[in-house]
Amino acid sequence: MIGPIVNSVAIIAGAFCGAALARYIPKRLQTGLPPTFALASIAIGVNMLVKGHTVPVVVLSLIFGTAIGELCYFERSVSNGATFIQRKLDRFIPLPRGLTQEEFAKQFTALIVVFGASGLGVIGAMTEGMNGDYQLLLVKAVMDFLTASIFAIGLGAGIGLTAVVQFSVQAALFFLAKPIMPLMDDIVFGDFSAVGGIIMVAVGLRIAKIMNFSVVNFLPALFLVLPISYLWRHFFG
Repeated sequence: MIGPIVNSVAIIAGAFCGAALARYIPKRLQTGLPPTFALASIAIGVNMLVKGHTVPVVVLSLIFGTAIGELCYFERSVSNGATFIQRKLDRFIPLPRGLTQEEFAKQFTALIVVFGASGLGVIGAMTEGMNGDYQLLLVKAVMDFLTASIFAIGLGAGIGLTAVVQFSVQAALFFLAKPIMPLMDDIVFGDFSAVGGIIMVAVGLRIAKIMNFSVVNFLPALFLVLPISYLWRHFFG
């Protein structure tokens, strides 16, 4: 399980690197980079969205998945957990001056989706679980290092805690790969990619502070794509 470990270490290293360099980064760069990343997230999401095959499957997965997330308070639980952990670690990893716990928690939950639920991470973890090839996760590790560095400039090293969630997700996918991967045909993967694309668009809008979507509540939709896709094809062809 090399890929998930390397990917998690890259996030932590990027977080501390960005936090250490924050004092040397001009303020205009600190405020200019997050909107740029938000735009990139939206662009990635749109690119993923057009890969969808069956619109009803994508819509139903998103609706039922979001309903599950809302009923189970996923977003609130993650946000409260992030706030609790940050308070406990504030002595060792303080928040940047002027950043509130509430703002940190909002950005933290968005970054959990970016790091832990990206299509590249999902496929990379499952690919390594199937045949031991961790090259995709090495690519993602480089990307995540840069992303963590950028956001740590404004949010501090505390965002490195997202590595815990990211590792848990990728480890689970690594061990579930053999029973799941054979079921992921082109249609299912396309619809899965489309749902992930919608979530990435929501993340981008949230980071840009345009719309405060509860992005963590969307995540169960990713797990519903497979069963809903097969049920749709069984009953409606």
